Order: sequence, then C-alpha cells, then structure tokens
Amino acid sequence: MAGHAVKKIDEMEAVYGGAFKRARAELGVESFGMQIIDMPPNFDGYPEHDHEQDGQEEVYVTLRGGGEIEIEGERSPLDEDHIARVGPGVKRKVWPGSDGVRLLIIGGVAGGAYDAPDISKLGQPDPMAAA
Repeated sequence: MAGHAVKKIDEMEAVYGGAFKRARAELGVESFGMQIIDMPPNFDGYPEHDHEQDGQEEVYVTLRGGGEIEIEGERSPLDEDHIARVGPGVKRKVWPGSDGVRLLIIGGVAGGAYDAPDISKLGQPDPMAAA
C-alpha cells in the first residue's frame, strides 16, 4: 500500500446497514484496529461486550453528536470534550444521545501484533445481509 491515504468517511465500505465503516482497511492501516461507527439517535442495539478473548483495549473518540459509554455498569459522557479508554476484560456499551453519534474506535493489543478481524476487511459480507 502507498505511504498515505485520504478517504471521505461516507464513501468508505460499510456493513451493518452502513453504520460500521471499514476505516482501517480503507486507509490501509495494519498495526492497529480502527473503525468508524455511526449510530442513530437513542439507538440501544450496540452490544455490550469486552475483549477478554483477544486482549484488545479500545479508545472511543466522538467525531459528531454525543452520548454515553457504559463501562462496567457506570455511564460516562462521550462527546467533543470526553474520550474513553477501555481495557480488554472490561464490559462496555455505547448509548447514543438525542442527536446520534459518530465514533472513531481505535484498538490494539498491548505488546502484541494486531490481527484484523474479518468484519473489518474490505469485501467481507455484511452480517446483516445473511439475516
């Protein structure tokens, strides 16, 4: 891949009805995970999850809108003034606010090589298409 890339977010390949932009693959990033997630106002379908199995920590950065991130049952703001880091074995869930939210989520494994999951690879089928 070339030494640089610039892409328009809304033109990136996306799955889950366009909500999950494959930003990492679109930009050719190989050393860490990076996706952009768009969620509509007050959406409650973002899954509570952790990364105990793969050891990945994540950082959540709000690009537009706002909401909250629930970490181990405690909610904190996600907006232009707040950024959150969540460790691998810690449960997290995002709650978009009344304007929805666009998040940049960056992930990696401390001291380890990044192994991109299939869902983040260009050309992989949209899991919603099979449903």
